[in-house]
Amino acid sequence: MRTYENLYINGQWTKPNGSGTDQVINPATEEVVAKVPYGDETDVDNAVQAARAAFDAWSTTPSAERADYLRKIADEMKKRSAEFEVTMVEELGIPVSLADDYQVCGPIDACEGYANRCSQMDEVEEINNSMVIKEAVGVCAFINPWNYPLSQMIGKVAPALAAGCTMVVKAASQTPSHAFILAEAIDAAGLPAGVFNLVHGAGRTIGEKMCSHPEVDMVSFTGSTGAGIKIAEAAAPTVKRVCQELGGKSAYIITEDANLADAVAYGVEDVMVNTGQTCTALTRMLVAESHYEEAVQIAKDYAEAMKVGDPADADSYIGPMSSQSQRNTVLSYIDKGIAEGARLVTGGTQMPDGISKGAYVLPTIFADVNNKMVIAQEEIFGPVLAMIPYSTIDQAVEIANDTVFGLSSAVYAKDKQAAIAIARRLRAGQCYVNGGDYNYDAPFGGYKQSGNGREWGDEGLNEFVEIKSIQM
Repeated sequence: MRTYENLYINGQWTKPNGSGTDQVINPATEEVVAKVPYGDETDVDNAVQAARAAFDAWSTTPSAERADYLRKIADEMKKRSAEFEVTMVEELGIPVSLADDYQVCGPIDACEGYANRCSQMDEVEEINNSMVIKEAVGVCAFINPWNYPLSQMIGKVAPALAAGCTMVVKAASQTPSHAFILAEAIDAAGLPAGVFNLVHGAGRTIGEKMCSHPEVDMVSFTGSTGAGIKIAEAAAPTVKRVCQELGGKSAYIITEDANLADAVAYGVEDVMVNTGQTCTALTRMLVAESHYEEAVQIAKDYAEAMKVGDPADADSYIGPMSSQSQRNTVLSYIDKGIAEGARLVTGGTQMPDGISKGAYVLPTIFADVNNKMVIAQEEIFGPVLAMIPYSTIDQAVEIANDTVFGLSSAVYAKDKQAAIAIARRLRAGQCYVNGGDYNYDAPFGGYKQSGNGREWGDEGLNEFVEIKSIQM
């Protein structure tokens, strides 16, 4: 069992002012796998003050030196990659066969990528009698989710360091160990004291203090839309910059001429990976009426072939939900779908065969769904797919855009250019065409209630930049 007793503040492992510990439960075995200390508002204040004191020196550190630190951090993360993977399996429940690819490798590579972007802060644009320069936004507060914890942490920390920002970070209670391992890696890399600070505690106290603290200049949050609204409210009185990656209910349009077997398999796999706990999951599959029943059968067969089981088993594709609480939430949505009259094609609320404990939910597919149903409008955050028929592409686009969210989307068509034309009509921050892969060098973020701002790529760096105009 992993046991942490200190927080990382001002370059030191520091005994928290708060009391008690947070016990982290393995969602598969229901056993305690880690203990982390609770901090309090005093710890947040100490961390913010350390970040503020470090800001002037760090923000004026030459970009080449900041790049060297980021490369050192990436190197230290590589040394700890096996530990990161273990925490993802034990705390999140993602199967070991997927943990490295989906949770660990990408963030490490992305950290190195931001080392290469540090020099962008040196760029100067001359406009008539003006010089336009870039400066770091200041002290940042980062509140992290539990579903892709290391990825989302690095998506905030790496561009902020590249820009010259200092920070206070908080991990989710379900998956905190990665943040402590990262802090150890950062310490080993020799990052100057106060640049990176780690606190831990309940979001309603620690998180609120981080967002409202007068010495914090920017808040970056990943999580639910409801929590995002509260964070924006807490940050508003001091007019902080707020960057948020929130919920999603992404639509996936399969055109009539698409390779149906490949298209449906891609969609089912996308929803079921990480046990459906993916904000971009393509949970509304829109299929032409002429191929609808065939698509439903393909989806059923594909889902039922996926092994649900112990995440430590290399043959498992679907592990447990992150917690019993999340399992109960997903099961309640499945019950709502049945009550609304959707056809339960496979899955449901029973435990998988041969499994008697753990936060497991069967891969579940609903057919005969209309877009007004709760299961088509609200983010379930579990392995649940809603299949919706459409008659024309115009109708499919209308259905796809009929949502308060706009994080992701997808199109699968025989012709790539035709697919791109449809993609341009979808009101979402990204679109996957014909099975495209996630790209850490491309901007990521949503429209509407899926948030504001962007992470990753050059746009991710720009979130941490203030633009100054100097008139000569």
